[in-house]
Formats: sequence, structure tokens, C-alpha cells
Amino acid sequence: QVQLVESGGGLVQPGGSLRLSCAASGRIFSNYVLGWFRQAPGKEREFVAVIKWSDGSTHCADSVKGRFTISRDNAKNTVYLQMNSLNLEDTAVYYCATGRIWWSPRTDAYDYWGQGTQVTVSS
Repeated sequence: QVQLVESGGGLVQPGGSLRLSCAASGRIFSNYVLGWFRQAPGKEREFVAVIKWSDGSTHCADSVKGRFTISRDNAKNTVYLQMNSLNLEDTAVYYCATGRIWWSPRTDAYDYWGQGTQVTVSS
């Protein structure tokens, strides 16, 4: 079992920044990946970014490339999503999830999910 807890969401103005955190606990293996997804009202959950626990390899969706950065702190079992230049379309609930496939944008490739954290971009 793996437990994931997201934090860091909130209200931010367009052009602003937020950093999300995902703290993981439980049986975490070095071959795991951790992904960030988001879900806006009335839309399907979509892939945002993913990182390998083992070597820190990353991949970001085209929609956030150049604005969002995923990173990890293995000592803290925590993964971060630094979000810059936020716009209205980034408003969503953001979820982190663990999986064992490098890499997949599909939600069914991930086994454990956090409860989500709300990010609202508004002026």
C-alpha cells in the first residue's frame, strides 16, 4: 500500500506561481514513477507530468512544458510540481499518483492516488 497526500493548492492570479507537494508513504519501490494529473470541472482527468523515483527522469505534457517543472526529494519521499505562468486553463483539482510504467499518460497505468488539491487561477 502507498499513501499519497497532496498540498500547496490555492488561489492565484493569472501569471502567478504555485508549488504543489505530494508526500508519499508506505511501500515505495525505486522502480516506481510518480505522476501529476489534473481534472477541471466537466472534463476528464488529464496527464500533467511524471518522474522516476530512481533517476529523476521526467516528462511533461505539451500543455505545461516550459511552465511546469516536476522534481523529487527522495530523502523526504516527496515530489513537487512547480507551476509558473499560470493561466485560467490551469484551474483544476491536481492529483498525484504512483505507477510502475515509464511512462504513460493513462490514468489506469497508476495504482495509488492522492485526494487532490484545488488550484484556482482567477483575477
